[in-house]
Amino acid sequence: MSLSERLKHIKLFRSFIYTTVGFITYPGLVLINKIKIEGTEHIKSLPRKNVLFVSNHQTYFADVIVFIHIFCAVKWRKENKLGLPYYLINPFTNLYFVAAEETMNGNWISRLFKLAGALTVKRTWRSEGKEVRRGLDPSDTRKIFRALESNWVITFPQGTTKPFAPGRKGTAHIIKQIQPTVVPVVINGFWRAFTKKGLTFKKKGSILTVRFKAPMVIDYTLPAEVILDQVMDAIEQSKKFMLKGKHHLMTAIDK
Repeated sequence: MSLSERLKHIKLFRSFIYTTVGFITYPGLVLINKIKIEGTEHIKSLPRKNVLFVSNHQTYFADVIVFIHIFCAVKWRKENKLGLPYYLINPFTNLYFVAAEETMNGNWISRLFKLAGALTVKRTWRSEGKEVRRGLDPSDTRKIFRALESNWVITFPQGTTKPFAPGRKGTAHIIKQIQPTVVPVVINGFWRAFTKKGLTFKKKGSILTVRFKAPMVIDYTLPAEVILDQVMDAIEQSKKFMLKGKHHLMTAIDK
């Protein structure tokens, strides 16, 4: 195991990263933009391990950064708000997130954020800007399995920031095999506020929304394809939500 991998699994080190990144990014979320949070009551009663958060995806990093802020705030008994960022003094570190390997190795900023708990996986459909079809990499799924044994994990089933892109079956296979508590999350506004990487602003004064739903009721004996359809419905990225999505319309207008 490399030094970076060892550091990533040390909670004290991750705590330092979360605190540093948290204080740097807080003004952009709360002061420069406005954040609206719903459903944190669904987080309070969750078990401390084997919880999988499934969410739509709008930027490479801002989405995950917001999750970190919210989980830290909930740890300090805040409900549906961040308030003052004193919660970053003792952050919530029982957390990992799934990210594309090529994204996390892109530059020094992404490499630093990788140490915050990234579970890097090889893209199933895309590599170095080219379309590639791959099967599931067993080593990637093992990383997620091990992380779920004692932590929460965030994953983005679409694996891309493109709205209404199809979900990846790998997420459904993980759910079917390890049977975690699955919490759907719907986010919006990040695509308007930030550039694609989520590290610089595109439009200040944007409203960022994060809505946690109740844990899904899943029949784990169902085929992976059916479970994936249920997940995509829950994060409001299935075909039936496509024409309802303001993001879909506004993206076309912005072009």
